[in-house]
Amino acid sequence: MEIFTKQLNSIDIERGLVLPPDSKLESLPPFHGARTIVLSTMVAVQSAAGITTLPSGEPVPIHCSTRSGNLAFTGGWLDIARYAGLGSGDIVTFYQEVNGGAQYKMIVRSVG
Repeated sequence: MEIFTKQLNSIDIERGLVLPPDSKLESLPPFHGARTIVLSTMVAVQSAAGITTLPSGEPVPIHCSTRSGNLAFTGGWLDIARYAGLGSGDIVTFYQEVNGGAQYKMIVRSVG
């Protein structure tokens, strides 16, 4: 099930991916008073060259934290953005999808 799709801006890449307001947050685990939850996520990068799974097909732990009243992906996400060479205008889609050790799937599409 799709949780959100977002076209990235420079803040998403430099500081953390702020989840869009229309995200289906009920698909995320509860925080239970914690400031951060960790989401085990399979990541695929789609470009003109094809689809690449990061890193080596293993789940990536993405930290989802509260920031200024919003939810944002920080730890793990910033590494993905750098590794994939993401830029403003690229598109991220985040899904709930149980796959082996991962509970979520992220597809990043480079438009550049």
